[in-house]
Amino acid sequence: MSVPAPVAEPLAEPAAPAIAAPRPRLRAQVLSGVLWKLVSQGFRQGSRLIVALILARLLTPDEFGVAAEVLVFSSLVMVFADLAFGAALIQRPDIDEDDRSTAFWTCLASGIVFTALGVALAGPIAGFYHEPQVRPLLTALSFAFLATSLSTVQESLLVREMSFRTLETRMMITTVGGGAVGITAAALGAGAWAIILQSLSLAVFSTALLWVMSPWRPRFRFSWSSLRGAASFSGYIFGHRLLYYLHRNSDNLLIGRYIGAASLGAYAIAYNVILVPFSRIATPIQDVLFPAFSRIQDDRPRIAAGWIRVTRVVAAVTVPMLVGLAICAHEFVQVVLGPRWAAAATVIQVLAWVGILQSLQSMNTAILEAVGQARAVFRYTIVFFATHLVAFVVGLHWGIVGVAVGYSISTTIIEPSYLWLTARAVGISPWTFVRSLGGVFQASAGMGLIVLAARWGLLQAGAPALVRLLACTLVGIGAWAALVAWRVPEVVAEVRDVRARRRARGTA
Repeated sequence: MSVPAPVAEPLAEPAAPAIAAPRPRLRAQVLSGVLWKLVSQGFRQGSRLIVALILARLLTPDEFGVAAEVLVFSSLVMVFADLAFGAALIQRPDIDEDDRSTAFWTCLASGIVFTALGVALAGPIAGFYHEPQVRPLLTALSFAFLATSLSTVQESLLVREMSFRTLETRMMITTVGGGAVGITAAALGAGAWAIILQSLSLAVFSTALLWVMSPWRPRFRFSWSSLRGAASFSGYIFGHRLLYYLHRNSDNLLIGRYIGAASLGAYAIAYNVILVPFSRIATPIQDVLFPAFSRIQDDRPRIAAGWIRVTRVVAAVTVPMLVGLAICAHEFVQVVLGPRWAAAATVIQVLAWVGILQSLQSMNTAILEAVGQARAVFRYTIVFFATHLVAFVVGLHWGIVGVAVGYSISTTIIEPSYLWLTARAVGISPWTFVRSLGGVFQASAGMGLIVLAARWGLLQAGAPALVRLLACTLVGIGAWAALVAWRVPEVVAEVRDVRARRRARGTA
């Protein structure tokens, strides 16, 4: 494994004179990593869409439904497979062979235990669904725990070295391979097995490629002191991930149980429109910044500067998009989703505020984990989960709009505390962070007023929904381009700097 790069600033805040200029190597690694992450995300999402459309042609709704009942548990693989030991390897300033091998054998034991547990619970879960086909499908899918556990250390070491080109190339190859397995199985009449084999093959292919691409191999070494040291960090991260998983599924579970499947469908489509695309932007940046910030974890001013700078860029993308979508939600639903999804429009408008607040906190977890504040992350997640759960339960009395409003209120209450925790961890005032985003909100408010006026004028003129949506989109883009150059020149300068660096590399 290569030696970590010298302490450097990944993303320095130009307005802070006390912060040294960024060193090129780590900055270049961060920019390259984000680019590879975004390219990979786009490729994988496009590939998944194509595969899903082909499978929809080859499988029946019943077969899809049975597979979906099993896949509910697939996201647990990422929670339980490595027990967050991978994050501990990335965060620690120095690691040795005892740390690496101990983490590998611990993760392997975890994979074996959870695979056996999945096999044992397959029968009871099938009984819960009253669907016998679930048992063999879940039994097979349980081996994804074992496959994933075998790759945890290799993946973590590559992340630690910020080898994102290797990692994302592997993910793109894996996506194509898994899709090919699923389509072939469906064409041969495998039914619901096609989707399960696709999911299982993704885990197997990913692990196999990591063993090919990573030079590290485990040794027969185990250190209890290394295990205790890693567990003190990874235990809190594991708890955070588990609670976050429960949070992500509790609103759907409550709506499906107490309101009904049709309402759950409308809520889910609104959730996917507002919050899932945001995660496609934030998650790649988090994945890159966690190892970058871990390298400079003792230089808090530089981390604070990078946090402000990255968040401002993310906000410059997400905030105007969500403001515009909230204004034109009814047109968006009618044109893009169709009239039968009309109930989702109001939910989209409410959840837009949730998306805005969450986009501003998208880097916080990566920062707190990088500086060793895993305990603070876990404690916050307990309050986070409890607050949102209460909001969901109370909101049920007013249907899916009530749940969305409850989510919006609880987010407004709880997110400022996460800002305070992060600001304290890096040694700045929360108001420094808030003031740095003032220009983004001023430009977004100006754009919103212009789009709102344009939509009102089009409504008065009797323009159809498609015309209103297209016109408001164009007006919003034009207004934002002008306002961001006026109110947020830092973002414009950042874009120009990235372009200049890319041109310089191209001519080098």
